[in-house]
Amino acid sequence: MGTFGRSIGRHVDAEFEAARVAEAEGKRDKAFAHLERAHVLGQASTVQHVRAHWQMFLWSLRHRQARECFGQVVRLVGAATKTPVGLVPAGNTGGANVSPFKPMQIPTDLAALIDEARKPGR
Repeated sequence: MGTFGRSIGRHVDAEFEAARVAEAEGKRDKAFAHLERAHVLGQASTVQHVRAHWQMFLWSLRHRQARECFGQVVRLVGAATKTPVGLVPAGNTGGANVSPFKPMQIPTDLAALIDEARKPGR
């Protein structure tokens, strides 16, 4: 895993944990929103990008969301094969409800974390 992936990983993990807590509280939509945040944070790292889609895939299985499940299978393949060559639409939230090619606005708080993780020497 590259420097960015290691640096952003703790923030991705924090969003995964927030998703786990929300889901345990019965807040499935809030849980998925945290998975989307994890996706935005980690999508420039192949490992973190694949991890985010894997968690979204597992969420879709637990909630019997067939469309999301299929969408995540497609996105898992894309994350594994396209991220290493830089074919990532910045800010895309990663769910099946949006085109996998659509760039989106990055929330300010996430942009700050991404910028920090990209600094040399991190």
